[in-house]
Amino acid sequence: MPLPLHRVITAAALLAALQAHAQAPAPDAPATPATPATPPAAASAVPDEPATHSAMDAPLFYQLLIGEIELQNGQAGVAFQVLLDAARRTADEALFKRVVNIAIQARAGDQALMAARAWAETVPTSSEALQSVVQLLALMNKPAEVPQPLAALLRVAPAPERPGYIVALTRLFQRSPDPKAVLAALSPVLRAQTGPLKGPALFTEARLALNAGDNARALALTRELHQAVPDNDDAMQLAIELMPAEPQAESLITERLQQKPGQHALRQAYGRALIQAQRPAEAAQQFRLLTEAAPDNPAPWLALGAIELELKRPAAAEAALRESLKRLDTPAAGTDAEIKSRADGRRQALLMLSQAAEQRGDFKGAEAALQKVDGAGMDVRYRRASLLARQGKVADARKLLRPAADAGDADTRAGLLAEAQLMRDLRDYPAAYGVLNAAIERFPQDVDLIYEQAMMAEKVGRFDDMEAQLRKVIELKPDYHHAYNALGYSFADRNVRLPEAKQLIEKALKLAPGEAFIVDSLGWVEFRLGNLDEAARLLRQAHKGRPDAEIAAHLGEVLWAQGAQEEARRIFADAAQREPDNEALREVLTRLKVKP
Repeated sequence: MPLPLHRVITAAALLAALQAHAQAPAPDAPATPATPATPPAAASAVPDEPATHSAMDAPLFYQLLIGEIELQNGQAGVAFQVLLDAARRTADEALFKRVVNIAIQARAGDQALMAARAWAETVPTSSEALQSVVQLLALMNKPAEVPQPLAALLRVAPAPERPGYIVALTRLFQRSPDPKAVLAALSPVLRAQTGPLKGPALFTEARLALNAGDNARALALTRELHQAVPDNDDAMQLAIELMPAEPQAESLITERLQQKPGQHALRQAYGRALIQAQRPAEAAQQFRLLTEAAPDNPAPWLALGAIELELKRPAAAEAALRESLKRLDTPAAGTDAEIKSRADGRRQALLMLSQAAEQRGDFKGAEAALQKVDGAGMDVRYRRASLLARQGKVADARKLLRPAADAGDADTRAGLLAEAQLMRDLRDYPAAYGVLNAAIERFPQDVDLIYEQAMMAEKVGRFDDMEAQLRKVIELKPDYHHAYNALGYSFADRNVRLPEAKQLIEKALKLAPGEAFIVDSLGWVEFRLGNLDEAARLLRQAHKGRPDAEIAAHLGEVLWAQGAQEEARRIFADAAQREPDNEALREVLTRLKVKP
């Protein structure tokens, strides 16, 4: 009897079922292009001639047909078993691949892994089968089971492909919930690699160590990689990433740049790392070298302008930004992404030119730069509000930043934060505190807003509120290093609870190694504890990386206490020239009765 209508398979589905098998050679056939198989019922037209032989015999044909029919009718489990049996009998790699995909699409990880392992057992020389096993073990978070198929894969894969399989492990296990187990499982296989595979293996093990938080081991492996393959850039990439946690990694980068000063991409990455480490003065040196080496590239000029602006050197910032604009304004063809990048760079350069002019007190120049900026986003509104406020129009400035009544959460938050920042810049701390109170009523779990509120609470003398808010930030986000640093510094600055202050600051420094403001805080607490030599060492380190006026005030005071008053005067004078209105600096100069 004919099949019921719901069990009739279409021609297209049947073709899909047989396509993989029809294109593959018979199990015992040589690895040469195969001709299409003859359908089982199609014999020669001459009765006494034998039928054409094919890998597709009648039982196999019907087995594949039944498997595909079951799959079409939603019986993925039955189809999986039928087709897996067919794949095992024929050693057909394309059919194995289809079986694995059926299990994956059914979200049946164990079955997919079973099929992949059966594939690898049936065709032990198949690198694709072993690769599937490794990938599935990674997806299923079974790192302990990876070494055997990985070692087999590295034996059977073509030599040019082996480095790629090793490096791919970093991506496969990037989101593992247990990176330490991954490192422990894969290290023996990676350490066993020699010759051309030693470099990729060292890089991969170092990357896995980074993921596992074993930074010391990652640094040792990075050094070993650098020694094994001196010209390889992978070691430099690792060193850049290790810099925040392992300061010794920086020497690898500086040595390479001394040997090969023309490696502009590495120098740029190093400059960015210095910025992230709150070491803008040193970052400026790197970008200055880049502008000399590649003067036609607008990006280093733009970065240098931004750093000079942060360092409160508006004239130097303007010079760099104008050089950047010369190159950004030059018509140039490119992809849509490149054209957009140039437009974004031009916008940023003009905004920073406006800020630099404002720092010099040139309000007309600042407004002229703003007039050239396309659009009216929050960045433009803030710059214009700052100009209004600097000219005494504070109410108009605040009104410009306030979000509309129907604004969404993102716009509302941005507007409130901008208004609070404006009032902070104007040193109207009670007003800033009030704005932040309103913001936190709307966004009670926003750690950035709570942190800013804590900073304003300290400014208005509400120290208990400040401590409660900072501890709430730490509770909500335990790795928020700014909160530990701010609370520890507040204790040190008020000369209270100094042992606890030191513990808090050391915790912050562990979360953000080398950050200049945290090193400054640690130096300040050492000064309060009476450890003048250690305080001076730490504050020199902080000031070298970031010659901020407040850090200069701390360093100058420690030097003054040590009797090095001439050096202290020079540091005070340099800071006063750059930031004459800095509160911390003015307080120290007044208290010590120093005229810079």
